[in-house]
Amino acid sequence: MSWISANLAPLMFVGMVLFMLVGYPAAFSLAATGLFFGFIGIEFGLIRADFLGNLTYQLFGIISNDLLLAIPFFTFMGAILERCGLAEDLLDSIGQLFGPVRGGLSYAVIFVGAILGAITGTVAASVIAMGVISMTPMLKYGYSTRHTMGVIAASGTITQLIPPSLVLVVLADQLGRSVGDMYAGAIGPSLIQVALFCIWVAILGIVRPQDVPALPPEARTLHGWPLVRKCLRGIIPSLGLIFLVLGTLFLGLATPTEAGAMGVVGAIALAAFYGSLSWSLLYQGMASTMRITAMVVYILIGARVFSLVFQGVGGKEWIEHLLTTLPGGQVGFLVFVNLFIFVIAFFLDFFEIAFIIIPLLAPAADKLGIDLIWFGVLICANIQTSFMHPPFGFALFYLRGIAPPSVKTSDIYWGAIPWVVLQVILVAIVILWPGSVTYWLDKKSNIDPSKVQIDIPQIDLPPLDFGPPK
Repeated sequence: MSWISANLAPLMFVGMVLFMLVGYPAAFSLAATGLFFGFIGIEFGLIRADFLGNLTYQLFGIISNDLLLAIPFFTFMGAILERCGLAEDLLDSIGQLFGPVRGGLSYAVIFVGAILGAITGTVAASVIAMGVISMTPMLKYGYSTRHTMGVIAASGTITQLIPPSLVLVVLADQLGRSVGDMYAGAIGPSLIQVALFCIWVAILGIVRPQDVPALPPEARTLHGWPLVRKCLRGIIPSLGLIFLVLGTLFLGLATPTEAGAMGVVGAIALAAFYGSLSWSLLYQGMASTMRITAMVVYILIGARVFSLVFQGVGGKEWIEHLLTTLPGGQVGFLVFVNLFIFVIAFFLDFFEIAFIIIPLLAPAADKLGIDLIWFGVLICANIQTSFMHPPFGFALFYLRGIAPPSVKTSDIYWGAIPWVVLQVILVAIVILWPGSVTYWLDKKSNIDPSKVQIDIPQIDLPPLDFGPPK
């Protein structure tokens, strides 16, 4: 009994992991584990019975958090844009633009995925939209099945890192940092990720040209100014919506929640512009938003129950001691954390990682002197692989659901591997080059406040007369 009492925190952590491996819903697993070990902690005298009364404050903190309102707004915006016809128009015009180039459709899928990701913020919307509109043309024009599956999945997961990603919003909340700073820090890695994807397509165009052929002449129906006007018709509204969401946020004109609300208005306006706005579209978007928001809130409630009890039985100190005493200091900590998250992402989705794992890692990272914005962007780039690596990547599940029966599941898995490697390379770049994140943040002042001298001139005042009025 004394051993159990001394090791209740690690036992609680192991119990949570076992619940997750069984496959029981994460929200209820976390809450059940927290309450179960909470009662054990009370029996062993590690926490007082009234300590669990803090749960009411924790739950009130969730429902009163204005930042979390951004999640339904960005989800609703993504659900509308997924179905409004914008992606089809963009892919057709950019595909025509890159048509004569080997891998032209792949470049188009990558760029459209990046643009769509910057205005939807949800991986599911991007992967499904890109799969529906680009899979058939790519296979029709001779692109290899594995490459087609891989580039579509990769183009959708770019959404995870490109602002206004929902992952960045959640990470900012869990790390206690500004969403605007998290968005600014993600700009550099996002551009590097798109560049890495394009470089891989260019390499394939040289070493395996049969996998990424150029469009045949008969498929290139637009040339000259008609092509340029068609491209602008798709790109300009997209850039306008991106500015509406990110521009107002970076300029300090709106909070993340307000920016998300304006994004929803812009998405509805775009749907009307493309002639696809209908009650059915709005209902489907609201239903999808309701399901995702309810899932997030329940996971967050379960995570708060677990974390409260975990801290009460000494879990925070145990985790901090475990991580800060790793050999190698900051480097050892980063290597362990990235390997751990890469493995745990096989079993947990990014919401569960953000709400369960990040609150355990953040105090140790802060204690080691690691910039939490840089740490959050690094974790986001790592979590990005969770959508891609076989056999549990959610992007691969989405593709399997929309791919024709002729596409083998093994082709989807093998096609994803090169793109997972590219994402791992991005993680290495962010670790080795922190400036890729910090360059885009506000520059700190070089002035030392302790050395500032303010000289106040002395003014000779007339003497005060307190005598009776004359």
